Amino acid sequence: MYTQLIRNLRNIRCYSAKATPAVRPINKILIANRGEIACRVIKTARKLGVRTVAVYSDPDEKSLHTQYADEAYRVGEAASASSYLRGDRIIEIAKTSGCQAIHPGYGFLSESVEFAELCQKEGVVFMGPPSSAIRDMGIKSTSKHIMDAAGVPIINGYHGEDQSDKRLQKEAQKIGFPLMIKAVRGGGGKGMRIADKQEDFMDALNSARTESQKSFGDSSMLLERYVRSPRHVEVQVFADQYGNAVYLWERDCSVQRRHQKIIEEAPAPGLSEELRRELGEAAVRAAKAVGYVGAGTVEFIMDKEDLSFHFMEMNTRLQVEHPISEMITGTDLVEWQIRIAAGEPLPVTQEQITRKGHAFEARIYAENPRGGFLPGAGPLRYLATPQASDLVRVETGVREGDEVSVHYDPMIAKLVVWGENRSQALNSLIARLREYHITGLETNINFLIDLASHPEFQSGNVHTGFIDQHFDTLFPPVEISDNDLCKAALSLVFNELEASQTNAPSRHDPFAASANLRLNYDLIRQYQLKANEKTYQINVKFNAKNIEIQIDNGSWYTVKADRIEDGERLKIRSNIANNISTYNAYIDESEVSVFLENGKLTFELEQPKFLNAAVDQMGSAGSKVIAPMPGVLEKVLVKSGDKVKKGDNLAVLIAMKMEHILKAPKDAVVKSIGGAEGSNVAKGAAVITFEEEAEN
Repeated sequence: MYTQLIRNLRNIRCYSAKATPAVRPINKILIANRGEIACRVIKTARKLGVRTVAVYSDPDEKSLHTQYADEAYRVGEAASASSYLRGDRIIEIAKTSGCQAIHPGYGFLSESVEFAELCQKEGVVFMGPPSSAIRDMGIKSTSKHIMDAAGVPIINGYHGEDQSDKRLQKEAQKIGFPLMIKAVRGGGGKGMRIADKQEDFMDALNSARTESQKSFGDSSMLLERYVRSPRHVEVQVFADQYGNAVYLWERDCSVQRRHQKIIEEAPAPGLSEELRRELGEAAVRAAKAVGYVGAGTVEFIMDKEDLSFHFMEMNTRLQVEHPISEMITGTDLVEWQIRIAAGEPLPVTQEQITRKGHAFEARIYAENPRGGFLPGAGPLRYLATPQASDLVRVETGVREGDEVSVHYDPMIAKLVVWGENRSQALNSLIARLREYHITGLETNINFLIDLASHPEFQSGNVHTGFIDQHFDTLFPPVEISDNDLCKAALSLVFNELEASQTNAPSRHDPFAASANLRLNYDLIRQYQLKANEKTYQINVKFNAKNIEIQIDNGSWYTVKADRIEDGERLKIRSNIANNISTYNAYIDESEVSVFLENGKLTFELEQPKFLNAAVDQMGSAGSKVIAPMPGVLEKVLVKSGDKVKKGDNLAVLIAMKMEHILKAPKDAVVKSIGGAEGSNVAKGAAVITFEEEAEN
């Protein structure tokens, strides 16, 4: 009976969608978002002659998207709940500034039923699907029933309304372990946990509930059989207000960390044309089943062995990775969004959508891959990007000197490349990643280079467990060669000479006339560089003829080097032990960074003071628990005097909208708490301090 009801509902929605809507020209839009997606929407709007209005929180006042838009209005304080999630304030700004429509971007209010309904009530066009479609697809239990009725394959699990611990435990035992616990609303890996065995279930359930409640205002969960190492394949769909819907082929987003995407490609590797068509047609059925309008993505879990696929969820918005679909189809999906929102029909039929070549997108994050991919924050002291072209897109919302804030997602940019085939596109991706240079904070660029160069990734053998399976080869020990150390030392020499030269005959010659150099004598510089907990003593000797470098009192290397003109960049061509290469470098007061074939190497210039105790990956030292990343202290679970056991949960830290639980590294007694709930915590700050152990 329920199935028949859903079918009737779908028929009603499809019929109503075919009614002729009025075409209403849109000449001014508000972008209810920030960062790179706001800049992306503004770029297309400008092309179409549509004026744009940005909104900004206090820390975003001078950000790139506010400078790029025609107008910008303050929307609130730093916290998302006080700014970018203030739907009432955003609509007020839209009406005050004369906007006909609001583009929600992704995240924040993009999948909010309440916001879409409020837009309709206030007479402002919401550039997304109807609120009914957002509601049906946003509640995963409802969407599973609708997809089943529409003939879209679904995976077995519990999607019921009874959310009591007793019922969920009973259903978990029925489904079996390992088990996926997933928030019924939202996405992006938030509110998602895996319970490998029954004993893990309640801890995983409670953690998922807490994170889901904070992110989506709803702690309801669904349970599903966990398919180990599946592929994550999704289909880009688009529908208009006349009942037409098309698919723009599929994307593979299988390689993930923390259940979040890190690199995507289109089309998915290793699929037959028949299977691509089946995926696309299933996605269109899914969209039509809820009367969808606009851009959407239907996500499937695909068995990596037999390539069978099952519906996972539908993201009722433009996806972060939409550019790769644009690259292989020659479309501008933001332009389509604007035109569809104005009441125009789809510009093409399914038969007119062609696919050409291959595209990759790499997400560049402020995070520490070798530290469990923990998110980071900080200043972009130096930022140099690849040259954009028709084949290379750098989609970003930051500039050199900007700050990656602890309050928002740590994504810095999306690097998008296209090639005639997968191999060509992958080679281009690696080359462009080598040209992406950032200092001031840790990024995942080195990891992305290693990932894209991995033989199994090159072969297209991708799945969601890829990083875990190939962890050892993706994270080999970092080895510092004498060649690397020589390049770092040369960078310091050129930097010093650049700073000291006045009216020199040539800025490229390190031995040119300088006020403080006596070149008839050997000049020796001594540096201490530290990397990977090892300090290197480097001596550099140079005169008018040669540069010689000695490492740790070893043999002297005779080297040749020139600075290459490249704007403000410190670009050097060196010949070290008959190996000629060109590289960039950046130096500040405490670090020297050299950008080499395998990515960035950073050396500390001064001997830092480190904690004597070994720190584990949860941020715990022998006498204290420290914050592994900057964030907000969401919850403190202990108080002074409490006795705790090793592994006990002590505090919850929220960083970049993700929940991180700090655990006790040993049996101990709590001495003090490092901050009140709701306070900001710096990376490395002591959150919990223990009583000193009495000496025997």
